[in-house]
Amino acid sequence: MCNKAFSHQHDVKSHQHTHSGEPPYVCGVCNKAFIYKRNMKAHQRSHNGEYPYTCDVCGRAFSIKRDMMAHERTHSEECPYTCNVCNKAFRYKRNMKAHQRTHTGEYLYTCNVCNKTFRNKRDMEAHQRVHSGERPYTCVECNKTFDDKCNMKAHQHTHNGDNPYTCNVCNKAFRYLRNMKAHQRAHNGDHPYTCDVCNKAFSYLRNMKAHQRTHNGDRPYTCDVCNKAFSYLRNMKAHQRTHNGDHPYTCDVCNKAFSYLRNMKVHQRTHRGQRPYTCNVCTESFSWRNVLRAHKCICREPSIQSQA
Repeated sequence: MCNKAFSHQHDVKSHQHTHSGEPPYVCGVCNKAFIYKRNMKAHQRSHNGEYPYTCDVCGRAFSIKRDMMAHERTHSEECPYTCNVCNKAFRYKRNMKAHQRTHTGEYLYTCNVCNKTFRNKRDMEAHQRVHSGERPYTCVECNKTFDDKCNMKAHQHTHNGDNPYTCNVCNKAFRYLRNMKAHQRAHNGDHPYTCDVCNKAFSYLRNMKAHQRTHNGDRPYTCDVCNKAFSYLRNMKAHQRTHNGDHPYTCDVCNKAFSYLRNMKVHQRTHRGQRPYTCNVCTESFSWRNVLRAHKCICREPSIQSQA
């Protein structure tokens, strides 16, 4: 099929399943299927709580040896896998392979429900849970469920207040690695995502996709109470709090509660004396952007004011 060569016959047979799409090994607990028997056995340890592999730096335990070895690179910052096109280095081989498809334009994995295509298998499997409603990953602290393991792990940082990823320029800490990487583009001016309608550039892919809805009028998120539609999921969720009176964000100085995180953050500037928005005419500064906008409507150049 692909002329890939192997040292052992059993590896050839296992590899051929990647072409047929038939995973022959099935977990007896949850019925998850695997192409390789060793992967099924490693997976089954997640059911019985067996974690035989331990990082000798931080003591973190793993059920799969390769996961431990990959984790250990986070201590050494080793990135042994390099793209042969642009020389970008990766800690994980699977990430390097997925990245290389950005050069070739390959989308190897197709959702069998809606035919949406993906560059890597993990993203396709996570997407398919949108159709099935499956949320197999559960936070042990609050029992919140997730359709993606990475999102569940990142969520768990909200319980311990941990922000493990730190920008090496300004030391700002982040809960999510992807957010730190996107933030770092603010330092180097990198905006790799460009709208194909108006050519506006973005640091975040999700922001570009959301922006594109302003061109096509798409509002895919609908409030289940009043049917108001939104372009952004976060806006719809925040709006829903107006129905249930939920104010989950609390100022750590005065305990005032807010429905919107951004409103709480802006409010906290009143305690710190921060006024980040400055008028470019009179240099007066403000804590709120909308106050600055209102001010600009009445502010004029000194020469114009004198003429008036």
